Amino acid sequence: MSFSSVGVIGLGYVGLPLAKLLAERGLHVVGVDVDKAKIQHLYAGISYISDLDDAEIQQLMACGYFEATEDYSKLTDTDAIIICVPTPVNDKGEPILKYIQLAGQHLEPVLLNKQLVVLESSTYPGTTEEVLLPILQGNGKRVGEDFYLAYSPERINPGDKRFHLTEMPKIISGVTKACLEKITALYSPIYQKVVPVSSPRAAEMAKITENSQRFINISFVNEIVRFCEKMNINVWEVIEAVNTKPYGNLYFYPGPGIGGHCIPVDPLYLQWKAREIGSDVEFITIAKKVNDSMPHYILSRLTRLLDASTLKDKSILLVGVTYKKDVNDLRESSAVHIMSLLIEQGANVSYHDPFVPRLTLHGQQYDSVELTSDIISSVDCVLLLVDHSNLPLDVIVANAKLVFDTKNAASRLGAFDHVKYL
Repeated sequence: MSFSSVGVIGLGYVGLPLAKLLAERGLHVVGVDVDKAKIQHLYAGISYISDLDDAEIQQLMACGYFEATEDYSKLTDTDAIIICVPTPVNDKGEPILKYIQLAGQHLEPVLLNKQLVVLESSTYPGTTEEVLLPILQGNGKRVGEDFYLAYSPERINPGDKRFHLTEMPKIISGVTKACLEKITALYSPIYQKVVPVSSPRAAEMAKITENSQRFINISFVNEIVRFCEKMNINVWEVIEAVNTKPYGNLYFYPGPGIGGHCIPVDPLYLQWKAREIGSDVEFITIAKKVNDSMPHYILSRLTRLLDASTLKDKSILLVGVTYKKDVNDLRESSAVHIMSLLIEQGANVSYHDPFVPRLTLHGQQYDSVELTSDIISSVDCVLLLVDHSNLPLDVIVANAKLVFDTKNAASRLGAFDHVKYL
């Protein structure tokens, strides 16, 4: 059982690196995305995700094993099709599955050659079999015979260069035994280790559990921040001391709030499913409350640090607006939320982020400013929200009137009275 061609639906932060990996392994890859701008960027050799640079995109487009298109019919002759579409939530914290559903609806007519379909999008337990499977079974198609369906959660960590995609153990599952055999044959030659589980529900639950425990633990550390402030204890010193324990300890750090496409979203999928089946996950409810309050806590601390009753007319320079370091992803970014709150309160806001040249908030466009000594010294406070690599921290500390560092990034430079930490 071998594969020579694979389709990848969704060429974003998950799908594009996966497509590149498959092409590097000699598979012909058809990348499908409904976003015309992404297709145009790829053929122009321009990257739109921070984990791949322009040179890597140009190499991918020139290798002869990859093509990008909006046309689902190009997937008809592929041996396997991998779905990597977004799974966001609405304002009520309810799953938005329309991208999976649309992918399935576009895909069902082209399933002609006993293809394997793999869902990699993070979602609640039951999605593969309850949502995607009925769509693909249109016109009487039989799973495990006419087509094969599997679930394998993506485990990409944007901005993290420590692990190559192939080094991350790959959880796999199939709707039937034959489906599991198919996905095993596809992924075993690519990943150093595959981890079969008994069902798509188990695989879906594994991914949701991974991110939920991170969500809960990071929120807990953010709650500890407030206690330490009241007790005049340096929370970073406490964490450093805790981390000397060689067993039974997980490494979590505070910050302005958890963002991104997975950690603050996946637990809400679990929470929604728990309510649907008459269960409960109280830890997630509490963790969400803490996480949602962090931007307001940051502004409260900032107001006190400036010895002010309001932030109106205060000039604040934000350093970092992405959801984490060394990525260009703004999804669920607490830094953007903080910037929005500052604007609402009447502060004079500017920002610097090497990964985000401009953004629009409240109908106004903001351009990333340079971190020159003149700009830094002209503001009331530099609010460091994202500890991107290669930030000129020495220039910031040397020229700022006040630095509020929420990531403990400047601590390596020494102790300074005007540098305050979360």
